[in-house]
Amino acid sequence: MEQKSEKQDIFSRFKSGEAVPLDDPEYPKIFDIVNRTIKLSVELNNSTDANKVRSKLSEIIGVIIDESTTIFPPFYTNFGRHISLGKNVFVNHACSFLDIGCITIEDDVMIGPRVNITSENHPIEVSKRKTLVPGAVVIKRNAWIGAGATILPGVTIGENSVVAAGALVNKDVPANTVVGGVPAKIIKEISD
Repeated sequence: MEQKSEKQDIFSRFKSGEAVPLDDPEYPKIFDIVNRTIKLSVELNNSTDANKVRSKLSEIIGVIIDESTTIFPPFYTNFGRHISLGKNVFVNHACSFLDIGCITIEDDVMIGPRVNITSENHPIEVSKRKTLVPGAVVIKRNAWIGAGATILPGVTIGENSVVAAGALVNKDVPANTVVGGVPAKIIKEISD
């Protein structure tokens, strides 16, 4: 397994979920992208037109975002290159996406204001704490994430599901359910 990771670049290793310590020789490659993202994020958050916001975010993530998708600034991301946005997605004000471990948002998803999605974590052990541990987040089609919710690394939100405002989601959410609380628990199933 270690031979395989030596052949992959750091970005492929993050996408595969491999933990990477801060002293990894390829770590400086991340800072090049982060610095570019910081600059473009300032431009995105100073845009006064939804089309310009979409264009700047497209530049950050490296893929053209469908014109049916709307992002309200301010919008925050630390990396940007590992965000995938579907069609007809709505992202409200002041959301933060930490995406080194990958964030995928499928079609028709609604994300309320001040939602935090993180695909990155660190070990608890002090000696390993500066290691970045990626965990992909997937938000399936038609999901609705309520205001101020936090989605933690490695979580999948099922199709048509609702995450209540203020919830802390630390495990997968089944399709067609409503979850809420800290930590989030199933409140009810969606019948239609």
